[in-house]
Amino acid sequence: MIIVESYPVAVAMCLVTMLCWGSWANTQKLAGKEWRFQLFYWDYAIGVLLFALLLAFTLGSTGEGGRGFILDLRQAEGRWLESAFVGGVIFNLSNILLVAAIDIAGMAVAFPIGVGLALVLGVVSTYAVRPEGNATLLALGVAGVAIAIVLDAMAYRRLAAGGGQTPGKGILLSILAGALMGFFYSYVARAIGSVSTVNDVTVLEGGRLSPYTAVVLFSAGVLLSNFVWNTAIMVKPFVGEPVPLGDYFRKGNLRLHLVGILGGMIWNLGMSFSIIASARAGPALSYGLGQGATMIGALWGVFVWKEFKSAPSGTHRLLTAMFLFYVLGLATLVASRH
Repeated sequence: MIIVESYPVAVAMCLVTMLCWGSWANTQKLAGKEWRFQLFYWDYAIGVLLFALLLAFTLGSTGEGGRGFILDLRQAEGRWLESAFVGGVIFNLSNILLVAAIDIAGMAVAFPIGVGLALVLGVVSTYAVRPEGNATLLALGVAGVAIAIVLDAMAYRRLAAGGGQTPGKGILLSILAGALMGFFYSYVARAIGSVSTVNDVTVLEGGRLSPYTAVVLFSAGVLLSNFVWNTAIMVKPFVGEPVPLGDYFRKGNLRLHLVGILGGMIWNLGMSFSIIASARAGPALSYGLGQGATMIGALWGVFVWKEFKSAPSGTHRLLTAMFLFYVLGLATLVASRH
């Protein structure tokens, strides 16, 4: 398998993760003009698995280091296969809730609240297990992100109230998504074996998985759990009438299906690069830059999709403050782990 040994390459991969995780939801916005997000999400889940398999049979099966995908799959212990798979199941439920929140409240609300909460929970839970880094800076970084979440929620309440909407549902779904999203990554990460060098040969820990195999099991968990989570949301959606499964075949066309698949592949490019790069770039940089996706998503929502165009006067000051506290919070979190 291909192992990243160059630090600059690892940093570049982390930046790609941030861009991918913050931008994939644009495909939902594009497809959402023509059909319900539940239908889009079937193609999204397919795209996630397709990209994982593509990487596994290319980068994950070439090179002199570690093990190829098939060999790695055969030697893996069941508990680690299960751990990566469960990570996909948990992520899928959280992401469906996030997609529902985007559908109701927009990217500029769902990303800062949902993914921001996931960032806060991820930092706190990680520090509880492995207390590494400057505790004061960690606390200040978490506080900055938390303030940004509150400011974003206040801005959305002003927008919703001005339009006669009820803001609670979009915010609640974002919070639920973030609460779940804060924990999925650890299931995947713990299934991945450590890398060492023996006689100038890169060796991967036995029994555990390569990053490429872990992403495939994770992605399988996403797609298979979709038959439970997404089917439930189709039968009893948060907004609107139930969505018949037959609409996927009756209303879908090649362009709509490709847009959804592209969305899943973009997201999984970010996930794969984050996992592959983390061993070389370090957890602080990989995690901090990846979670910068919150700002990318919010920027798309505010400046491209104009989600706050009709907001009452003064709302944009709240959004400016939200961006400021988010940037300060993320920068402080990254600095705390050096």
